Amino acid sequence: MPHITVDYSARLADSFDLRVFAAELQPTVLEGSGSAGTCKTLFRQAAEARPADGHGDAAAFVHVEVGLLPGRPDTVKAQLSEDVLALLEKHLGVGTTPAVVCSVQVRDLGDSYRLRTF
Repeated sequence: MPHITVDYSARLADSFDLRVFAAELQPTVLEGSGSAGTCKTLFRQAAEARPADGHGDAAAFVHVEVGLLPGRPDTVKAQLSEDVLALLEKHLGVGTTPAVVCSVQVRDLGDSYRLRTF
């Protein structure tokens, strides 16, 4: 049941293979979180993105947010974040030009969360 959102710079559109990344990301999230069910993953290309990290306009970014039902310890969420970062590094490559600033947040879904399949 995890909800995954991946925001990424438009500059990565030609080099970031979303299907291949998703094929590894989803099982990583399911295993790392102990979730059952189906991952729902949304990729959003950012029309404008300007990371301010000293790379200037040469930097690109990827931010992954994983929403899970509440109840997992912070240590599990932190390890899942590290696992997703390692996967990003694998798919984006070390020393990528332009530089890619990556971040991950694993969060609890709110009490109002509901899921239905129609």
